[in-house]
Amino acid sequence: MNPWQGATDSSNLFSFVSESVAGWHRFTKSLDLATDSIEIGNDVFKRFKDNNGEGEFKGEINSDVEGLLSLFEASYLGFEDENVLEEARKFSKTHLIKNLFKQGANNITNKVTHALELPYHRRVHRLEARWFIQNFQEKQPQDRVLLQLAKLDFNIVQSLMKKELQEILRWWMEIGLSKKMDFARDRLMEVYFWAIGMVPDPQLSHCRKFVTKMFGLVTIIDDVYDVYATLPELQLFTHAVQSWDVNAVNTLPDYMKLIFLALFNSVNDMAYITLRENGHNCLPHLAKSWCELCKAFLQEATWCNNKIIPPFDAYLQNASISSSGGALLAPCYFLLARSQPAAMDDSITSNYLVHSSCTIFRLYNDLATSTAEVERGETTNSIVSYMNENNNGKCEEHEAREKLKELIEKEWKKMNGECARVTLLPAAFKEIAINMARVSQCTYQYGDALGRPDDSARNRINLLLLQPIPIT
Repeated sequence: MNPWQGATDSSNLFSFVSESVAGWHRFTKSLDLATDSIEIGNDVFKRFKDNNGEGEFKGEINSDVEGLLSLFEASYLGFEDENVLEEARKFSKTHLIKNLFKQGANNITNKVTHALELPYHRRVHRLEARWFIQNFQEKQPQDRVLLQLAKLDFNIVQSLMKKELQEILRWWMEIGLSKKMDFARDRLMEVYFWAIGMVPDPQLSHCRKFVTKMFGLVTIIDDVYDVYATLPELQLFTHAVQSWDVNAVNTLPDYMKLIFLALFNSVNDMAYITLRENGHNCLPHLAKSWCELCKAFLQEATWCNNKIIPPFDAYLQNASISSSGGALLAPCYFLLARSQPAAMDDSITSNYLVHSSCTIFRLYNDLATSTAEVERGETTNSIVSYMNENNNGKCEEHEAREKLKELIEKEWKKMNGECARVTLLPAAFKEIAINMARVSQCTYQYGDALGRPDDSARNRINLLLLQPIPIT
């Protein structure tokens, strides 16, 4: 049977493509037809081009706004070297923008504006669910029932997450680091928002709490490395983490003793919960992820202390680790691996999927925070490294920013391919890894919503955590 039978007009076929192209990729990968998956994805879109798929996109689809929107959304599911998908993205974006000026404000223009700002594939799913509910247009009588159920579901999950937040807040107050370290950021709400973005599934409560605790500690320890400690103190702290020995606390300054013990106890507690739930002793892996993170932090502190602008490639290699993504993902992986973990080697950050997600995390962060870092005299960010290395050090900042955006696009495509490829990684973990890239985009899209949260960042937290959807 022809899988496209019944999709006779462009709008129907576009919608079908948007919903199924990712499924096609996964299906072909599962049959070990990796080399054919790109052809299938490209062939789908060639149906909309002249000269049997070799010419330009057909003129008659220029005004099909629903179809163009589906095509635009589907184009973000592409892998590397899928050139037709790149053409589809440019074509659909151009004509969607043109059509916006021809139409008055209505439901479809709201959808188009929303998608052009950021496509669905890169959005935080809980926030997107709320946006969709609030912008849903009822077409049939039964739609009202579905809408009410969707509102109830959102509010029930929100209530569950409020209880989680209360539990995490008690933990945060008990360890007391935010009170003792007055130089460090106290961003528990923003950190929990990040954790929801990474792990929105209500059933994965342990993963969400693990991410929150790890990221809360990251914000404190990152500020220690960036703005407070001396280089000799940082070397002592890094060595203590490498040893993962409680007796190493005696070698540290008093304020670092609290930080080290909070980290040591929290990670060991996560390892205990994972051992209890799944029978895996993941402590060596969790400790190693923190060892790698602190070594990456130390490398950046050394560059900064010595006023060294590192080569761009060297910076990126270190930055994918210093993003902290590996330390956030490691406990999730071992909690979700129901059988003895075999898919991840000793270094979680060396996994291709994890590496791409961590790199995206870091690049989004640099795009948002580089200006403030340069004002503080820091030399270690990707924009400064790229500017220093290109055009004899005369590269403009806007050129460096465009380069980072190109790298982000490349890593998204790599990550799409890794998510579709059949591996031993749990499917839920793959989704969490790609969600980390999504919440990175959300957090740093219009500034540093983690380091310097503004009204829009606080509004996102309110919508996700604090304000239930009114049910009428």
